[in-house]
Amino acid sequence: MSDPTSQPYGVIAEFDTPADLLHAAEKVREAGFTRWDVFTPFPVHGMDKAMGLRNSQVGWFSFIGGATGYTSGMLMVWYMNAYDYPIVIGGKPMFSPFYPFVPCFELTILLGALGAVLGMLCLNRLPRLHHPLLKHRRFAQVTHDKFYLVIETSDPNYAEAETRRLLETAGSRHVELVEE
Repeated sequence: MSDPTSQPYGVIAEFDTPADLLHAAEKVREAGFTRWDVFTPFPVHGMDKAMGLRNSQVGWFSFIGGATGYTSGMLMVWYMNAYDYPIVIGGKPMFSPFYPFVPCFELTILLGALGAVLGMLCLNRLPRLHHPLLKHRRFAQVTHDKFYLVIETSDPNYAEAETRRLLETAGSRHVELVEE
């Protein structure tokens, strides 16, 4: 029995084979949906292209973190050697960009990795402590042998009857509404 206060999250469609799911993903993308996803027990070759996904933006977060690490390492060594505590030894310059290689390298790696992790969490909207699909009894089979496509109700093109019809014509065995 459904809860009268719950709101619909989306429509879930079950498919028998990865090829059926790939075909359905192409149809959903061509229909103009933007808030949808597929769930499979293993990676399906060609799914990114079928869904129209672009390259991940996590690399930019990692690059910005690495550049920040290198720059902060150089600024830290410059401040300590040339300004805060200058020591004149044999007429050598107060700062040379060759000597702080190790701390700059370490900060580049550290902040680049931190940027990648934080970027991944941000772009995936994590941590999300609850997801409506986890309550759905049929969705538990996705880790074994089932293939699912979910279209969210927050999608601008979502209309329940038309979405159900699209998924049924795409070859879905079972189409059902998922509630929050």
